[in-house]
Amino acid sequence: MFLKGQVRISTDLRISNIDPRLYGSFIEHLGRAVYNGIYQPGNPNSDESGLRKDVIDAVKQLNVPIVRYPGGNFVSGYNWEDGIGPKEDRPRRLDLAWRSLETNQFGLHEFMEWADKANTEVNMAVNLGTRGVDAARNLVEYTNFEKGTYWSDLRRKNGAEKPFNIKTWCLGNEMDGPWQIGAKTAYEYGRLANETAKAMKWVDDSIELVACGSSSMENPTYGSWEETVLDEAYDNVDYLSLHRYYGNPDNDLGNYLGESLDLDDFINSVVAICDAVKARKHSKKTINLSMDEWNVWYHSNADDKKIEPWQVAPPLLEDVYNFEDALLVGCLLITLLKHSDRVKIACLAQLVNVIAPIMTTDDGVWLQTIFYPFMQVSKYGRGVALDTRVQSSTYSSKKFDEIPYLESIATLNEDAHEITIFAVNRSQKEALDLDVQLEDLNVKGIIEATQFCGYDIKATNEDSKMKLAANTNVSADYNHVHASLQPLSWNVIRLNY
Repeated sequence: MFLKGQVRISTDLRISNIDPRLYGSFIEHLGRAVYNGIYQPGNPNSDESGLRKDVIDAVKQLNVPIVRYPGGNFVSGYNWEDGIGPKEDRPRRLDLAWRSLETNQFGLHEFMEWADKANTEVNMAVNLGTRGVDAARNLVEYTNFEKGTYWSDLRRKNGAEKPFNIKTWCLGNEMDGPWQIGAKTAYEYGRLANETAKAMKWVDDSIELVACGSSSMENPTYGSWEETVLDEAYDNVDYLSLHRYYGNPDNDLGNYLGESLDLDDFINSVVAICDAVKARKHSKKTINLSMDEWNVWYHSNADDKKIEPWQVAPPLLEDVYNFEDALLVGCLLITLLKHSDRVKIACLAQLVNVIAPIMTTDDGVWLQTIFYPFMQVSKYGRGVALDTRVQSSTYSSKKFDEIPYLESIATLNEDAHEITIFAVNRSQKEALDLDVQLEDLNVKGIIEATQFCGYDIKATNEDSKMKLAANTNVSADYNHVHASLQPLSWNVIRLNY
């Protein structure tokens, strides 16, 4: 038996140009993300600076345009000055966020060198937990001012003659959370974020700033937090952050694969709040969103409770992802594309070892299941997100009344004359007969059609045997495309026009 799904594509129906930063990621001083992750002096795979070349190669495959750093919870207790200057003079500190020891052997200059080698920009977070305006403005001066001042000349003395020119900045992290060092009320944070934003932009008016939204929809202050923060900081910030993680602890696959509907609702809700504040302020400025933490995170929770505190780079948050996680990540990526008119930045949290698509051993790297959908959307989901009309039958779960079996969107790359269709078949047993109608262009040929399917839902890729496969059941004729999508499958179809 086959399910049926219809997709109608018109290049006139456009959601938005896709900001490349939608495919960002995240490196925090947490677990083995930095030490024994991107940085491991003495490893045979590391370069003369101690940076893992095999990790850099894997990051380049993901085509990540921006990476958030250095946190995360870590940043709320971090003194950025600890990570600059001669390494022998850098202090060892207690990291209270993750109950670890921070050696500060890796800091700002090392990260900027890594980012350059990985072909990515930096989304820098400032500490608004234990610090504030002064440390933030000094950091912008250090990174972005050319020369002739104390902080810019100190950067030059430390080996970076040219400014780093970091353009995207986060004003703290999850400041609504009681787990956060220096957590604040919405009013306290909004006032501090506004004053910090003013000073940072007075140093460099070309930068863009992300204010903290709620760390979770479940936080009791969700909604009122966003409204209050924007009341205080609306004129001086550019984005509001969203954080969202998913898991399947109840082993309910049908419900789990519907969680992208939760993400859709979350984004719509925050957009509504932003626009309500805009209307009340009679502002012409629109606040866009930064989904600067999102992923699957639940596999490692029990193991993390067993880790002894005060180690250097303990193996924290090392989720090993399975096949069902890859399918959900594909659905979440499609959801982000559907909201690319307002979500301009997104950071898969995180990039290496810590809830990450890339894992390291002393001998090399291996790629998690979630690596593949992220890689394909990052590579081919460029250009314009189209308002794709999708129809399919639905099913219900304990959390959602109507989950479509077919999750899909198309993107348009006008420079390459290419249409890319991303699609997930959520059905656990039935193939889906996909009918695609292109209303205002004709297909010249199929560039590529791939599928990620056929694996046990709990299968992982620790043996590195999982691969994308060709989908030979795809045909195209003028303005019509037909494909068969296997049960529980992630699919990418690329077309010339």
